[in-house]
Amino acid sequence: MQQDVFEVRRDRFDLLDEQKYILQGNWPKEHQVEAFLDNEPISVLIEPWNLINSMERFDSLDLAKGEKITMVVPLPENLVKYRMLKVYAVQRGKRKLWFSQSVKKINEIKGKPYYYLEEVQQEAKNHSCTIRGWVTFKSPVTITITDEKGKEIRSDIQMNNRPDVAEIYSECDIDVKCGFYIEVANVKTNNINIIFTAKEAKTSKVIPMNGVDIAKARIAKYHEKGQRYLRTHGVKALVAKVFKKVVDRKEQNIPYSKWIEKHLPDKEELAWQRKEAFAISPKISIVVPLYKTPQKYLQALINSIKEQTYTNWELCLSDGSGKDSPLKDILTTYAKEDSRIRIVANEESLKIADNTNQAIAIATGDYIAFADHDDELTKNALYECVQAINDKPATQVLYSDEDKMSGDGNQFFQPHFKPDFNIDLLCTVNYICHLFVVKRDILEEVGVLRGEFDGAQDYDFILRCVEATANIHHIPKILYHWRSHEESTAENPESKLYAFTAGQRAVQAHYDRIGVKAEVVQGEFFGLNRTRFIRDYDPLISIVIPNKDHIDDLQRCMDSIESHSTYHNYEFIIIENNSTEPETFAYYKELEAKNGKVKVLYWDGVFNYAAINNFGVKYANGEYLLLLNNDTEIVNDDCLEEMLGYCMRDDVGIVGARLYYEDDTIQHAGVVIGFGGIAGHCFVMQPRSYTGYCHRIICAQDYSAVTAACLMVKKSVFDAVDGLTEELAVAFNDIDFCLKVREYGKLVVYNPYAELYHYESKSRGLEDTPEKRERFNREIMIFRKRWPEILRNGDPFYNPNLTLDSQDFSLKKV
Repeated sequence: MQQDVFEVRRDRFDLLDEQKYILQGNWPKEHQVEAFLDNEPISVLIEPWNLINSMERFDSLDLAKGEKITMVVPLPENLVKYRMLKVYAVQRGKRKLWFSQSVKKINEIKGKPYYYLEEVQQEAKNHSCTIRGWVTFKSPVTITITDEKGKEIRSDIQMNNRPDVAEIYSECDIDVKCGFYIEVANVKTNNINIIFTAKEAKTSKVIPMNGVDIAKARIAKYHEKGQRYLRTHGVKALVAKVFKKVVDRKEQNIPYSKWIEKHLPDKEELAWQRKEAFAISPKISIVVPLYKTPQKYLQALINSIKEQTYTNWELCLSDGSGKDSPLKDILTTYAKEDSRIRIVANEESLKIADNTNQAIAIATGDYIAFADHDDELTKNALYECVQAINDKPATQVLYSDEDKMSGDGNQFFQPHFKPDFNIDLLCTVNYICHLFVVKRDILEEVGVLRGEFDGAQDYDFILRCVEATANIHHIPKILYHWRSHEESTAENPESKLYAFTAGQRAVQAHYDRIGVKAEVVQGEFFGLNRTRFIRDYDPLISIVIPNKDHIDDLQRCMDSIESHSTYHNYEFIIIENNSTEPETFAYYKELEAKNGKVKVLYWDGVFNYAAINNFGVKYANGEYLLLLNNDTEIVNDDCLEEMLGYCMRDDVGIVGARLYYEDDTIQHAGVVIGFGGIAGHCFVMQPRSYTGYCHRIICAQDYSAVTAACLMVKKSVFDAVDGLTEELAVAFNDIDFCLKVREYGKLVVYNPYAELYHYESKSRGLEDTPEKRERFNREIMIFRKRWPEILRNGDPFYNPNLTLDSQDFSLKKV
C-alpha cells in the first residue's frame, strides 16, 4: 500500500509581516502540531489551504488523504542565534517530522520577490528557451533577462493574469498580472539569468543553456525530488521506488510526445486525404470568437485551418475587441487572401457568447464547428468529421479527442482520450469540450449560445444539443490542440472561477429542462460537478445477500447499514447457501427473531451465484433491489441514498458503487469490457485517495458494467431481462447482467459517492484447481458467444487508444 504523502509544498514570508513565516502543504488529519526553533517551542496557527496553484493540481499532493493547510509560524526578528526550524505532527505521543529547514535557507528568501517556474524548455541546438511561471511581491516586479556576463538579452516577455496567485498572497493587494511567459531565441551563452526586481529588493535564477549544464540541472532536480521522497517515505521506500523504475523501464508506455508523432497522419496519408471524393461533402463552418488575440496565436489557428485536407470549409471570425481592435488590419488581410475566411467586426466589446453568436450569424455551412481563438486543429480534423458523416449519415453531433500544447506549439501533453457519449460523465464534467461539431438543423432547433452562461456557454450549448438528438458520434482521434498558457483555462483553471459556477448552472438547467429533480453542487475539483437527486418518496429496497457461514462478515455488513444508513426503508433477504456451522443457523434464527426487516431463505442446490440471487429476488418485496456481498461494509451514511438517487431515474437500470479493499486501495470503480481479455475492474489497487485518469475514479459516469458485489437495480428491470444468466454460475454473471440491461435500453451508472469496503482477498477467485479452471474456461466461452460484438468492437465507454493490458487507463503501447 502506498504511504500517504504529508509534506510542505511552499514556504514563504507574509508580504506585509516578515515575522510570519508561512508553510503550505498536506497535513495528516487528527494530528496536533509541535514546532521548535532549535529546542525552543513555537506556537503556530493552522488554517485550511483553500486554493492551490493550477500547476499543482495533478501532482502527489492530490494523492494524499490528509488535509491541505496553511501554517503560520511566528519567527523572532533576530534569527542569528538559531540554526534549525522543525515542525512535527503528533498523535498519541508519537512525533512525525513534517518540515525542517535551516535558518540560513529561511533567511535567503526573506524580503525578496517570490517566483515559481512552472515550465522551462531549453533547446541547446538552436540556443532557445521558453519559460513560464509567476512572480510577485508587495511592490511591482520587473523581469530582465541577461547573459552570464550580465548583459541584457533581448527577449519576448508576456505578462498574464494569475488570480490564483493573487489568492495565495491575499494579505497584500498584489498585481494580478503576475504570470509570465518568456521566449529567448538565438542566444549563444552557457547560461541566462532571470532577474526579478522590485523597488525594495531583487532575486534571480540561473537557467543553463548548454547540453552538459542542462543535463546537470535535470540531475539536480531528480536529486531534490529524491531527497523529498526520502524525507517522507524513508530509505527502504526510496530504494524500492528506484528499483521498480529500473525493472519497469522496458514495460513503460511510450511517452505521449512520441505517441502523438506516430498517430498523426504523415505526408503520404495527408496527400491521399486531399484526393478523397466523398459521397457527402458538407460545408463546415468553423466559428471563432476573437478578443485582442495575440497575432501569433491567431495566425497559428488560421494556418491550421488553411492546411486542412478537407477543403469545403469556411472560417467565421467575430472580432469582439471593440472599435479600437488591434486585429482590424490583419483580419482584413486574411479575408483578402482567402475568400473562405469571413470577418465580422463589432464596434462594441463583446462577451464570449455574444461574440460567438456573431460568428454563427455569418456561417453558411451545413455543420458548425467551434474553436477557441488561440488553439489549433490537426490537419486531418475536418476530414475525419466528414468521414464519420459519410459512414453514419444520420450523425448530427460529433466530438473528438484532444490534447494540450505549450504556448509555442512545440510540445503536446495531457491527452484527453474520451469515451463514447456518456451523459452522466457529461453532467459531471464537460468532457466533450473540443472538437465539437453540430449539424445546422440541431443548432436551429436549440438556439445559439446564451450569455447568461458565459464562461460555460459551450457546456450549456452541448447539453442542449445532446438533449435534441441521439445521433451523437465520437471520433477517437486527437483532432484538437488546446493551447496552454496562463490566461487559458487549459493551463490555469482558477483564471475563470466564474466559469465553473456557470457550468454548475448549465447542468442544473439541463436537469430542469428534462424534468429531473436534482441539485448540482461543486465536486472535489474546479470543473467537476456533483449531482444529488431529489426523491418524491422513499421506495422499499430489498437488500439481497447470499451467505455461507462467515456470520461475522454478515453481521458487520448488516450492522453497517442498520447503524449508519440515513435511509431506512429496506428489508434484508439473506440466502443461506450450504453452510455447515451450527452457529450459522442459530444466528439466522436470532436475526429473524430480533429484526422484523430480515427474511432468511434456504438454497439447497449446488453453488451458482446467479441462481442463488434469482432465487432470493423471487421473495423480495422491494421496488428496488440491492445485490450485496456479505463481506462488504458501507463507508458513507448516505450510501443507499446515493445509489437510489440515480437508480430512480427513468433512463437508469443499474447503479454501482466505489469499493475498497481493506488496505484502502481500489477494488472497483466501474468495469471495462476487454480488460484481461473479457472484462475487469477499473483502477484496481490504486490508492483510495487517487482520483485516476482525468479524475474518472471520482466522476459519476456510465459504464458498460459494474460489479454485483454492490449493485442496485430496479426490480422491474431485473424481471424484464430475466435476472442473472444461470449458465454463468460463478464468473461474469454480473457483467452479463449489466450488458443485458444496457441492451434493454437502460443505463448502468457508476456512482463514486456510494462507498463501501469489500473485504475479499486480492487473491480470491484464482482458478487454482483443474475443476475451477475448466469451469472458468467454459464460462468464458459462454460469455464470448453471448457478447461477440462488444468484444470485437471494444467497450464504448473506454477509448481504443488506451491499453487493455492494465486497468489504469494508460496509453496503448505502439
